[in-house]
Amino acid sequence: MQDHRRLGRELGLFDSDPLIGAGLPFWLPDGSAARHQVEAYLHDLERRAGYRHVHSPVLGKRRMFELSGHLANFADDMFPPMAVGEDELMLRPSNCPHHAMIFRARQRSYRELPLRIAELAPMFRAERSGVLGGLSRVRQIALNDAHVFCPEEQAAGEVARVLRLMREAHAALGLRPASVRLSLRGPGKAYGGSDASWARAERLLRDALSSSSFSYAEAEGEAAFYGPKIDVQVADAAGREWTIATVQIDYHQPERFDLSYIDASGAKAHPVMIHRSLVGSMERLFGHLIELHDGAFPVWYAPVQLAVLPVGAAHDEAAAAFAERVLGAGLRAEVLPDGSVGARIRNARRVPYLAVIGDREAADGRVALRLRDGRRLDPMPGAEAIALIDAVASARSQGLLPQAR
Repeated sequence: MQDHRRLGRELGLFDSDPLIGAGLPFWLPDGSAARHQVEAYLHDLERRAGYRHVHSPVLGKRRMFELSGHLANFADDMFPPMAVGEDELMLRPSNCPHHAMIFRARQRSYRELPLRIAELAPMFRAERSGVLGGLSRVRQIALNDAHVFCPEEQAAGEVARVLRLMREAHAALGLRPASVRLSLRGPGKAYGGSDASWARAERLLRDALSSSSFSYAEAEGEAAFYGPKIDVQVADAAGREWTIATVQIDYHQPERFDLSYIDASGAKAHPVMIHRSLVGSMERLFGHLIELHDGAFPVWYAPVQLAVLPVGAAHDEAAAAFAERVLGAGLRAEVLPDGSVGARIRNARRVPYLAVIGDREAADGRVALRLRDGRRLDPMPGAEAIALIDAVASARSQGLLPQAR
């Protein structure tokens, strides 16, 4: 497993510049292409699971973060307020206060719950220079985030639903978690809410873990300031563990923001707020995926799915025409015209498929696909090769050939 900080730059996935600043990497075209595919997949996965997607501002008034508890418990990790007229605005360190405001935008009935809202949203952490590293620890995070608002009796079932979604997303991405932990309160830290609400939240998470057959270890002192959480961990190239996915129970913020719904008896009641991220931030996720796959991503989110290599200048036109057909089919292709064929094949070794176009291929419209694992397929019509790649990508398979039915 190679360090993503070196490999990601070598492969042109991301980079950084001192003029932008430490902890603020930028995504290059190939990294952006892979990220876009993963984001689109997550959006559709959430939509099918009953989530409604929203957009919210990255700024909020200081008062909102006072009410949420972030300023009391998380101020060291927040950027300082900005004076704008009579207001003090702050960059958000998390998205939950904004989502709480979305919930309370109008009165809710118990018949509308659970309300599941999701957003792939930027948030900001004033991380110290000494802890920044590649994509794993940055100052601007694009988080796959969502919040579920529900009555307490629905909470354990909703957490179990989240855990099932996590498993589905991780399987599609090829993720292999290293461990699962139940993160609890610990001594020496300040936490919001009552002992009774924390006890209820811990019970709900344990029930969900039990019903989902997850093995886990308890970790004191790793809870969020507003509630306990389940954290899914992955290991990096150096053996360090990072949280890649999480689901949390929160009684604290619904009370602080006076969130309510009308229950079956006609009375107002506070909902439980469930925080969840299936795969964490795009930055940390891709830092891990780069290392896990050695930059050779599964076909469905590989930046370039097919490299087309014309043998010589006489074959450029045929290579370009085939690449256009691939692009027209909704796939990602690139023509590699310069250098020896051998050197170009080596340089494209992480691309899932290669098609070398010579005299015979230009003449009869057939291509012989080379797979990045070294296998070669018999020559086939261009349309058949495109259909093969599309079938593997559409199935989000971890392999390079369609699964036999």
